[in-house]
Amino acid sequence: MKKKPIIYSDLSKKQLENLKELYIQKKVESMSLQELKEYVLDIISHQINDTIGKEEEMEAWREMSDFFGEQFEINILEVQSKYIDDKNVSETEIDSQKQRIELIERNNLDQEKQDMWDD
Repeated sequence: MKKKPIIYSDLSKKQLENLKELYIQKKVESMSLQELKEYVLDIISHQINDTIGKEEEMEAWREMSDFFGEQFEINILEVQSKYIDDKNVSETEIDSQKQRIELIERNNLDQEKQDMWDD
């Protein structure tokens, strides 16, 4: 008779937590320095670049500020001066996006008025 494989729900919460910690420890120990660097680069890249929403963006901002410390403002100024033309492009994109949103809202209001009279 074939033995039933063990699955995560067979373990208690504490057992599962300990198994996960053992895996993390052994996984990190088994990785080369280059693999560790690539892995950390991937994690930090996702954490900072793939922010969604204002709250995550603020968290990424705080993390960068903490890392750069007193140099943060200098780095910001360097990036701003290097990509000064990009600000105009993004403002244009925002303006056109605002216009589209306003049109959609107006269309929705017009649609609601029409629907009200259809009854």
